[in-house]
Amino acid sequence: MNKSLQLLLVIALAGLASPAMSFAAPKGNDPLVVSHGEEIDLAGYLVPGKTTIVDFTSQYCGPCQSYTEPLHKLHQKRADVAVVKVDINRPGIQKIDWKSPVAGQYGLRSIPQFKVFGPGGKLLAEGKEARAMVDRWIKQNR
Repeated sequence: MNKSLQLLLVIALAGLASPAMSFAAPKGNDPLVVSHGEEIDLAGYLVPGKTTIVDFTSQYCGPCQSYTEPLHKLHQKRADVAVVKVDINRPGIQKIDWKSPVAGQYGLRSIPQFKVFGPGGKLLAEGKEARAMVDRWIKQNR
């Protein structure tokens, strides 16, 4: 195959790449905490080859805090699952920051709120369906 044809093939394949396939770093030992109130591109935090649970949270949310330890354990026990915690609070705001850029970006009206992405980066579930999935996985991994 000549170089021009190879270049055209690379360009064509690059155009087929989905934004959801742009992945972050490999899974670490602890859940990754991101945003701190700022808008984010979730696709940049998905872990390649893992089911990624995105947890929208605030330290000022009691129900959110009840998920902290179970999600940490799930992240550590399940090699196929990664947890990414999106802190909706901007620095200095000492209550749930409903007016933060990230809360507005994702239309958050209640937290905890979850989005579950498959190993290939496709959104599998959000809202009540995602919460039910997360609750089931937590219960299975006690």
